[in-house]
Amino acid sequence: MRPIIAWAAAACAVASSAAPAQTFPVKPMRWIIPYSPGGATDITARIMAPNMTQGLGQQVLVENRAGGAAIPGFDIVAKAAPDGYTWLLANIAFGANPSLFKKLPFDPQKDFTPVSKIAVVPMVVTVHPSLPVKNLAELIALAKKHPGKLNYGSAGNGSANQLTTEVFRSYTKVDMVHVPFKGGGPAVAALIGGEIDVLFATISSSSPHIKAGRMRALALTNYKRSVTLPELPTLQELGLKDYNVNEWQVLVLPGNTPRAIVDRLHKEAVATLADPKVKARLIELGAEAEGTTPEEAVAFLKKEWALWPRIVKEANIQTVD
Repeated sequence: MRPIIAWAAAACAVASSAAPAQTFPVKPMRWIIPYSPGGATDITARIMAPNMTQGLGQQVLVENRAGGAAIPGFDIVAKAAPDGYTWLLANIAFGANPSLFKKLPFDPQKDFTPVSKIAVVPMVVTVHPSLPVKNLAELIALAKKHPGKLNYGSAGNGSANQLTTEVFRSYTKVDMVHVPFKGGGPAVAALIGGEIDVLFATISSSSPHIKAGRMRALALTNYKRSVTLPELPTLQELGLKDYNVNEWQVLVLPGNTPRAIVDRLHKEAVATLADPKVKARLIELGAEAEGTTPEEAVAFLKKEWALWPRIVKEANIQTVD
């Protein structure tokens, strides 16, 4: 009888582990976006949600939980049940926050399960047209000639605008003053209005103004040129050989989510990103679809977590208690 009982127990264990893949999902899923509507992270989720809904057979509901340097939104997912019904679209703040904040209400490496790197969103180095610079070399020279005189804007502390600019400052050793705003839109408006000199902006928020002459574009932060602005050189082309810091998005779940559920969501995410219509809409946003494996997503996040302590130290960014 003992071998029979052991075999039955093993069979039950296999059946229970397979059950999530067979039955999931049976109800709507929440996709937490830790920012206000209209930003790159929010738009990416809303582009993908209809396809994900169709593929999974249950509604994917995009839910904005803005504020607090994205920490409250991250925390919702960290503390959610590991059943696949609460997702997070993490971004550059997810990688940098452990270095910017002395205490977080979660452990980013233990309390989350990465599914796939979704997209990269390059930033554009832009200046106000009145600034007497026509290219990146002239901007660096001007900033070095007048240390602390030029200012740069951002969507707030810990935003992609600030972080990508701080890496640039670390590489070039230029001194510019940070001016945070309450969102990317106000930062763009401030540059157009001449309130700030420099802004590392998303392609989607800046390209219409660049084409209209209200903003001058100098370079792209990605390692390769953009389809949207193909004439724009990259920072690597212009001499910053190791620079490749961009806004990005990774789909993550609560920690200890069963692998069967991770694989199910990974399958649908990759299929969604392969859809030509989704790809085209992401390109309009200035984003480049990726669709990595869970293991590649983990490796990418580990590199981000290793990068930011050095940048925060070199750029003398003040950490928050």
